[in-house]
Amino acid sequence: MKILEVRGVNKRFGGLQALNDVNLSVEDGGVHAIIGPNGAGKSTLLNCFVGRLTPDSGSVTFNGQSLLGIKPHEINQAGVSRVFQTPEIFTDLTVLENVMIPALAHRDGAFRLNPMRRLRDEGIIRQKAIDVLEDIGLEESLDMVAASMYRGDKRRLEMAMGLVQDPKLLLLDEPTAGMSRADTNNTIDVLRHISDTRGITMVIIEHDMHVVFSLADRISVLAQGGVIAEDVPGNIKGNPKVQEAYLGGAH
Repeated sequence: MKILEVRGVNKRFGGLQALNDVNLSVEDGGVHAIIGPNGAGKSTLLNCFVGRLTPDSGSVTFNGQSLLGIKPHEINQAGVSRVFQTPEIFTDLTVLENVMIPALAHRDGAFRLNPMRRLRDEGIIRQKAIDVLEDIGLEESLDMVAASMYRGDKRRLEMAMGLVQDPKLLLLDEPTAGMSRADTNNTIDVLRHISDTRGITMVIIEHDMHVVFSLADRISVLAQGGVIAEDVPGNIKGNPKVQEAYLGGAH
């Protein structure tokens, strides 16, 4: 079943055609990677998924519903969470507080207005946040102030902030950027564990081919704003167009 479908998406910035008739499909479950050289249109496409940009033409549907026109602050309510290339966390709060905030923000008016319900639900949310942090591997850092964390742990903290909202789709923009190889391998293990145990569909933008081929079940390759290939990793590796446009000697 296709959970995310992009059809005929175009986006121009002045004289630059950033996206050129982009078509791709993401299957429900598993990990779908979007790769390509710098300037291929990857981040522009991701921003079209979450309401930061509106395509000039084409459609983006999630679970059969259009994402076009949705406001960035509404995307989580649609079942989509995004992890940014630069972590967007509350540096003066603890790790646990950071993860509880997005879950609390998800509650309805009755929760906000009913003090007894708030007290009860905050206990539930606290435990939910702890469970997510255990999945992410940050269970020993609950009371640490986020500002004092290493970069790799900050990235995983933001992943936890997205996961606690129970998304159906998690978008990850360069999830291992700036990490050491050890942190990168740890993040690969964490994301595969999350995919396998929680059944969340993931779309990742990533330049590190070790990450892509370790995680992805399917890959879309962008070049000059268009999709030049979409296939399973084994076929992508051997695709002459992909080799010429991007992979080169990658293995």
